[in-house]
Amino acid sequence: MEEEWLNRIALTTIPALGPVRIRSLIEYFGNASAVFQSNRKEWLRVPHMTELTCKELKKKHPLSAAEKEWKFIQEHQITPLFLTDANYPSRLLHCYDPPPLLYYKGNSNLNNSRILSVIGTRNHTNYGKQVTEELMAGLAGLEVTIVSGLAYGIDALAHKAALQNQLHTLGVLAHGLDIIYPWQHQSLAKEMEKQGGLLTEFTQNTQPDKHNFIVAGMADATLVIETASKGGSMITAELAFEYNRELLAVPGKISDPASAGCLQLIRQNKALLYTSPESLLETMGWKTSQPKYRQIRLLDDLSPDEQNILQLLKNTSALSIDELLISSNFSSSKLAAILLQLELKQCIRVLPGKRYAMLG
Repeated sequence: MEEEWLNRIALTTIPALGPVRIRSLIEYFGNASAVFQSNRKEWLRVPHMTELTCKELKKKHPLSAAEKEWKFIQEHQITPLFLTDANYPSRLLHCYDPPPLLYYKGNSNLNNSRILSVIGTRNHTNYGKQVTEELMAGLAGLEVTIVSGLAYGIDALAHKAALQNQLHTLGVLAHGLDIIYPWQHQSLAKEMEKQGGLLTEFTQNTQPDKHNFIVAGMADATLVIETASKGGSMITAELAFEYNRELLAVPGKISDPASAGCLQLIRQNKALLYTSPESLLETMGWKTSQPKYRQIRLLDDLSPDEQNILQLLKNTSALSIDELLISSNFSSSKLAAILLQLELKQCIRVLPGKRYAMLG
């Protein structure tokens, strides 16, 4: 089996092939060893193969680089995943260009039934930070795996908030597992290995490449928190759209450059409007019976102010925000914050006309 792995690694080092041709070769020949043992006549029978690619494949490709990579994999307890393996991320196989070989370090199920990618700008606003953290709090306990790119900004916020809410989170790296970039995220990466993992298609000694789009193909849905109208997040969002994955975007001020990309995706009908964790759960069909469970534990989970609001709603079918303001004596900003927390904790629901009612 080691020989097959060496041939798998060697196959991915031939630039002229690429993921589409490698997948076609494997589907035709069955494994990497059989590919190298074949000849030009057979290779040309494979879809997408040309004289040029056959010429590159015919060259003697020394196994020294593959052997070095295999040694690195063994020494650092990395799990290699080839596209024919049972534990290879199955969602990627539905893409037209899945990476033939992945390198993984962690303890998360890459085929979890609920996977959400979260992407956004490196220069986030306080609004973006708030939305990201409230999203993770709203997903707590729902066994959703969070995928992002371990970059500055929204990526790092998503990973950290996921860990804080006991969600598994995967960092898709744009380089090999021999480094962590940016280096400031090394401690975060270590924590993620214990509660999720790190995944890459790149071998060691690969320089960071911002064009890395496994994030889009790994998940059931991609949520864009904040982004300019151009950049890596928009490219990833467009790819998620091409892959026919659910795409959602957070709206923002029309004058805010950080929201320009999100508004563009919504305007073009490529992305659905994200307004709350509940809206995401409804879109994805991930709703559970958790709200009723929370009603039983209200006193344990809620602040005194939150409990006061629930007491006001307890014996009514619904109350308007004006009625709640009068009855609670809270300021409008304080009441809005409390209502948002109760909604995130799935204790209340919002009705038309800014009316609120208890769940359960």
